[in-house]
Amino acid sequence: MPHALITGITGQDGSYLAELLLAKGYHVTGMVLPAGAEPLDRIAHLTDRIQLQTGDLLNQQSLIDLLEKCAPDEVYNFAAQSFVPVSWSAPVLTGEVTGLGVARLLEAIRKVNPRTKFFQASSSEMFGTARETPQTELTPFYPRNPYGTAKVYGHNLVVNYRENHGLFAVSGILFNHESPRRGLEFVTRKISHMAVRIALDLATELPMGNLTPERDWGYAGDYVEAMWLMLQQPQADDFVIGTGRLHSVRDFVQEAFGYLNLDWEKYVRTDSQLVRPMEANRLVANPAKARDKLGWQPRTEFQQLVRLMVDADLQRLRARPDAPTL
Repeated sequence: MPHALITGITGQDGSYLAELLLAKGYHVTGMVLPAGAEPLDRIAHLTDRIQLQTGDLLNQQSLIDLLEKCAPDEVYNFAAQSFVPVSWSAPVLTGEVTGLGVARLLEAIRKVNPRTKFFQASSSEMFGTARETPQTELTPFYPRNPYGTAKVYGHNLVVNYRENHGLFAVSGILFNHESPRRGLEFVTRKISHMAVRIALDLATELPMGNLTPERDWGYAGDYVEAMWLMLQQPQADDFVIGTGRLHSVRDFVQEAFGYLNLDWEKYVRTDSQLVRPMEANRLVANPAKARDKLGWQPRTEFQQLVRLMVDADLQRLRARPDAPTL
């Protein structure tokens, strides 16, 4: 039975990957912060089938101890400060966790067992103001926020440890991927959640920043399969993971409100305080390499994704109208 360690298992990607690996017969260990430091709601249905062990990307010895205890065959790193607006207010913390955390984990693997395979969740935010459209594995990075900058550092370290130390270390350059498990702080979930609140007469408006940025949005449940496939290849390599289709924030708003038979223009207002200092406006993947070498392609269309998220929020809010809002 193969053994996988997932950092950030309590997040969106970690929970979906845990489900996938369990279905494939893996023994799954999740790294979490000390008891009570993070909610377990996304993996509540899995806690009797996985093990949870404490570790911290800010503490390399904790990572060494964890790897020695678990002896995983594969490590998937999702732990990060991954919310772009927070990276502006906490750039040092973002760099410590999202950037240097990768260095600590790679170094721990090198010391404990360099045969362990490693997956790093890189981000399309690394492209920032992209030098070409669509973006491939060879597109130069030009990040426009501290989060993207920290991700570039981690991404380049993966290449360094692969080439200089011989580790089977890969990065998936993940374009925006969403789901009903997305946190309320992210714009897609904010839209689906607040659209449902408005439809149920629990709210009257949705404050938004810039509606023009365009993103390549896919479904997280599809993307974790690509991550697993990357660690099953005969040679370590990096891959862009995305749909290759572009939609604006306005498109997401229109689809969510339209699905609820609401005119979005009656409820959405612009809030200048929500506009980011710098914005990567046009990020879209060229996933040809993943299609050709991994045999992977997304199954969930944009409209399906939006409606999946709206339906999930409808179910939540009908069951509990006092659920937290923004």
